[in-house]
Amino acid sequence: MSHKIRTKGAQALADALKALKTMASVTILNLQGCEIGDEGVVALAEALKINSTMTTLNLENNSIGENGGVALAEALKTNSTLTTLDLEGNSIGENGGVALAEALKTNSTLTTLNLEGNSIGENGGVALAEALKTNSTLATLNLGWNSIGENGGVAVAEALKTNSTLTTLNLYNNSIGENGGVALAEALKTNSTLTTLNLEGNSIGENGGVALAEALKINSTLATLNLGWHSIGENGGVAVAEALKTNSTLTTLNLYNNSIGENGGVALAEALKINSTLTTLNLNSNSIGDNGGVALAEALETNSTLTTLDLWRNSIGENGGVALAEALKTNSTLTTLNLGKNSIGDNGGVALAEALKTNSTLTTLNLSDNSIWIKGLLAFSEAFKVNLTLTTLHLKENKTTGNIALVLLKSLESKTTLTTLNLGYKSIEDDEALALYEALKTNSSLNTLDLQSNTIDDNGAQALAEALKTNSTLTTLYLQNNSIGSNGAQALTEALKTNSILTTLDLQNNLVGDSGAQALSEALKTNETLTSLDLWHNSIGSNGALPLAEALKINLTLTTLYLQNNSIGDNGAMALSEALKTNTTLTTLDLWGNSIGDNGAQALAEALKSNSTLTTLDLWRNSIGDNGALALAELLKTNSTLTTLSLGYNSIGPKGAQGLYWVSQTTNCHILK
Repeated sequence: MSHKIRTKGAQALADALKALKTMASVTILNLQGCEIGDEGVVALAEALKINSTMTTLNLENNSIGENGGVALAEALKTNSTLTTLDLEGNSIGENGGVALAEALKTNSTLTTLNLEGNSIGENGGVALAEALKTNSTLATLNLGWNSIGENGGVAVAEALKTNSTLTTLNLYNNSIGENGGVALAEALKTNSTLTTLNLEGNSIGENGGVALAEALKINSTLATLNLGWHSIGENGGVAVAEALKTNSTLTTLNLYNNSIGENGGVALAEALKINSTLTTLNLNSNSIGDNGGVALAEALETNSTLTTLDLWRNSIGENGGVALAEALKTNSTLTTLNLGKNSIGDNGGVALAEALKTNSTLTTLNLSDNSIWIKGLLAFSEAFKVNLTLTTLHLKENKTTGNIALVLLKSLESKTTLTTLNLGYKSIEDDEALALYEALKTNSSLNTLDLQSNTIDDNGAQALAEALKTNSTLTTLYLQNNSIGSNGAQALTEALKTNSILTTLDLQNNLVGDSGAQALSEALKTNETLTSLDLWHNSIGSNGALPLAEALKINLTLTTLYLQNNSIGDNGAMALSEALKTNTTLTTLDLWGNSIGDNGAQALAEALKSNSTLTTLDLWRNSIGDNGALALAELLKTNSTLTTLSLGYNSIGPKGAQGLYWVSQTTNCHILK
């Protein structure tokens, strides 16, 4: 649980840790996002010097500066139980980094240290590298986003030549440059323990890429290598490909956005014909083109280990799509193929659909934004009837038009294994949604359907509602950003009265209105399965909020209700407050941007004095002033279940802010202001 403990609370916690030094019950402490600051962490550090039970301490995003970093370092010199320390997203700076490095020279228990985003700089990086030469316990070190630069990268590389315990190293986005990349490559030739190395976003360039490729020919332990965002270019891609022909340990390789081009793609394809260990290859955004796609397809016909291939945005056209389809007819290991944002067109779509009729291993296929139209969609409708393994298909941003879409969706009526179908972002229009009326009635596999950002209106919603009355598998339905009005909501209401499967319904940014909300409220009185309802930006007003509140007095299953930006005002808030006095299931209530003033806030505060289930209340961007804030502050003195309260962008003055501040010293609630 995330606790909002400021300096005073942290001091109290430190005293508690001293008292618990002989108890084995407290081993993990999570203070993520609690803003305890330097003074608070200094208190915790003192406690850690004598505490003998704590093994994991999470201090992510706590506004800890150099002083806090130095204090924790001192504690690590004597503490003998802590194994994991997470300081991500703080500002311990160079001095904090140097101090922690000194501590690592003597500490013999810490195995995981996360310093991502702490601005330790070059000197901090060099100091930590020096510590790695003698430390014999640290196994995982995260130095991402720390600007350690070229010198820091070179220093870490030198340390890796002698260190024999580190297995995972994250140097993401540190500007180590070409020299840093070359130095790390040299280290990998002799290091025998590192299994995971993340060098994403370090501008190592072509020379760094070539050097690392040479290292991979010799290294026999590295299993995961992330070289994304480096511009290693064609030569770097070719060099890495050559390394893969002999390397026998690498299982995951990330080369996304490296401009390896067609020749790099072809070279990697040749390597895959020989390599027998790589299981995941990410070539996202590399412009390998049709020739690269065709070459990789040929490799897939013989490769027997690759399970995941990401070719998103690679300018692969029809020929590449057809070639990959042919490969899928014989390949028996690939389970995930991402071809999103290419241009395989109808013919590529037809070929892939044909391949699905015989392929028995592919479970996830992403064909989003590929200009697949009539012929391709018809082919997929036929493939659905016989394919027994595909569970996830992304077709968003392809245009499913007219009767062709009806055929595609109608094919879902037959036995299929598809569990997730994404047709969002103007993939279908209202008349195509009518096809789901028949398909979903008998379909027995689909559990998630995404139809967001189409042009479905009341007619489409009414068809879907009819389907929901008999469908027995769909649990999640996304209909946000359509044009469903009160009549559509009324139809969905009727379906929810009998449907016993759907758990999540997202109607955000439609045209439900107050009458639609009233109808949905009636359904909530009898429905026993829906747990999450999203009505964000639906103009339900106070007239829509009132019946929803009445429903909450009876409903026993809804746990999450999103009502952001609905202008429910004080009257709506007061009605919901009355419901909260008796409701025993709702845990999250989002009332962001609803013109709620002091009266509404005071009513909510009064209700939460007796409510024992709500954990999250979002009142962001309302019109709450000092009186409302003070009422909420008073509530927090006795309420022990609310953990998150959002009050940003209200009209709270110094008096209300002071009241909230003082109560935040002792409450478990995370107050976002």
